[in-house]
Amino acid sequence: FVTVFSVILGVALAVLLFIVLPSLVSKGINHFVELNSFVKNCIEGIVKIGIFLVYTSLTALMSDIRKTYEYHGAEHKTIACYEHEEELTVENVKKHCRFHPRCGTSFIFLVLFISIFVSTIFRLSWDNLALRYICKIAIIPLVTGIAYELIRLAGKYDNIVTRIISAPGLWIQRITTREPNAEEIEC
Repeated sequence: FVTVFSVILGVALAVLLFIVLPSLVSKGINHFVELNSFVKNCIEGIVKIGIFLVYTSLTALMSDIRKTYEYHGAEHKTIACYEHEEELTVENVKKHCRFHPRCGTSFIFLVLFISIFVSTIFRLSWDNLALRYICKIAIIPLVTGIAYELIRLAGKYDNIVTRIISAPGLWIQRITTREPNAEEIEC
């Protein structure tokens, strides 16, 4: 029961924070200043990214999560060591960077950013917010699919385009990864 309740609560909270609240903020601003659909979508996207940044920054203040972020840094260093075909020893892993272009943090940022453009392309209605929320949920597979392909490209190639795609996610990883100690690397 607890697991089912937690999943339902988590999904409801995600929908509230990343679909309902940003739309309401954008629609509220529209009451004071007449905005076109593109600007409303941009405001909605900025609110989503803001919520994500505030959430990750606040969680980084918690000691347990800070420790988790150290393990996250160890994971990235280990993956980089493996990708360079080096032996997985603590010393080899230590010399690698804690930031990685295929990180889940980068993926989440791309999903939030791409949702702005997909919402604009599909011209999701602002007149009926309930219908807008349903459509937003329905396009999640498309948005995540595009983000997934971009993150794969960013991990496979190193050029100006992939560096631009990766840059915001790598910046956010300054919050979600910490420099690990030898014990965390060994784990």
